[in-house]
Amino acid sequence: MARRGRPIAPIELSADDRAALERFARRRKTGAGLARRSRVVLLAAEGLSREEIGKRVGCHPNTVSLWRKRFAERGVEGLLDEPRPGRPRTVSDDKVEEIVLRTLGETPPRGDTHWSNRSMADQAGVSRETVGRIWRAFGLKPHLTESFKLSTDPQFVEKVRDVVGLYLDPPEKAVVLCVDEKSQMQALDRTAPVLRLQAGGTPERRTYDYVRNGITSLFAALDYATGEVITRFHRQHRHQEFLKFLKVIDAEVPAETDLHLVLDNYGTHKTPAVRRWLVRHPRFHLHFTPTSGSWLNLVERWFAELTTKKLTRSTHRSVRALESDLRTWIENWNEDPQPFVWHKTADEILERLAGYCTAINGSGH
Repeated sequence: MARRGRPIAPIELSADDRAALERFARRRKTGAGLARRSRVVLLAAEGLSREEIGKRVGCHPNTVSLWRKRFAERGVEGLLDEPRPGRPRTVSDDKVEEIVLRTLGETPPRGDTHWSNRSMADQAGVSRETVGRIWRAFGLKPHLTESFKLSTDPQFVEKVRDVVGLYLDPPEKAVVLCVDEKSQMQALDRTAPVLRLQAGGTPERRTYDYVRNGITSLFAALDYATGEVITRFHRQHRHQEFLKFLKVIDAEVPAETDLHLVLDNYGTHKTPAVRRWLVRHPRFHLHFTPTSGSWLNLVERWFAELTTKKLTRSTHRSVRALESDLRTWIENWNEDPQPFVWHKTADEILERLAGYCTAINGSGH
C-alpha cells in the first residue's frame, strides 16, 4: 500500500532501543504519553510518513516531527518528560502505577464497594491530596457509576444496520421521521414557591416534595433532516392514540412523499388495527429499533432536550397548564429547529458493543 505524505528517512534502532520502546508502548494505563511517543518512533523506524504516523497514533504530524527529532538527538531518554521547575517529585512512577492499578483492579478493604481518597491513601501510604492528583491526571472517578443495557434481540445486528443506514444515507424523495411517545408526564406543583438563583453562589432551590395534578402523554415525530417536530397530546397511551397520530403525520406531510418511521418495539405499534391501516397507506415504511435499543431513535435525544430545558424545573397546577406550556416550548423549537446529526457507522457501534460483551464474558457472570 502506498504511503501518503512526504517521505522521510527511517530511523535506525538498536536492539536495546527497540526493546525499550516496545516496553514503553505497552504501558497504556500508566504512561499514555510515553506509550504514544514510543509508537511514533517505532513507526518512524518502519519508514512511514509523518502524516501516516499521526493518523495511526492520533496526533498532529508536527508532533511526530518533534518526537522524531528528540529521539534522533537524545535517544530513548529524549522521549521522557522534561523535569519541571519547582520542588522535586516525592511520588515515584512505581507508586503512581500501583495506585492506578489498584483503583482499576482491586476493591478496598472492610467490604467497601469502591475506593475513596482516604481508603486509597491509607493502603498506598500517601496523602489523600496525592491520591486526588493521580486520579485527576488519569481521569479516574471511583465514586461515579453508569448504567447500560445490552439487547437480547435476535435481529439486533440487522436492525442496527437498517436504522443507522437510514440516518447516514436517507432515501431520496422521502422523509425520515423518528417517532415515539413520552408517556406519563406529570403536572407537578411544588409545595412552596421556587427560590431563584442568587448572587454569591446560592443555587436555585425548590422543595423536595410536590403535588401531582395529573398526567399526559406526548406523541412526537422528529424530522431527521430538518429537526422539526410534529406533536400531539393524548391523555391515554393506547394503539388508538397511536393511530390518530399516524393520521396526523399523514395529513401534515405532502402526499407524494414516502415516509420512513423509526420506532421502538412497543406493543401499540404492532396491533392488528395499526397493521391494517399501514397496508392501506403504503407510503409508510416502519423501521424498528432493537429491543432495549431505543438509544437508536433520535427523538429520544429531543425528549432529553425537552426534559432538561423545560420539564425538570417547571411547575404546573393542572394537565391543561402543562400541555399549554409544552406547546409554547415546541412552537419556539420549530421556529428555529436544530437537527441531530448521526455520525457513527453500524460497524463502529457493533465494534464498541463487542468490547462490552467481551468484558462481561470475562467477568464471571
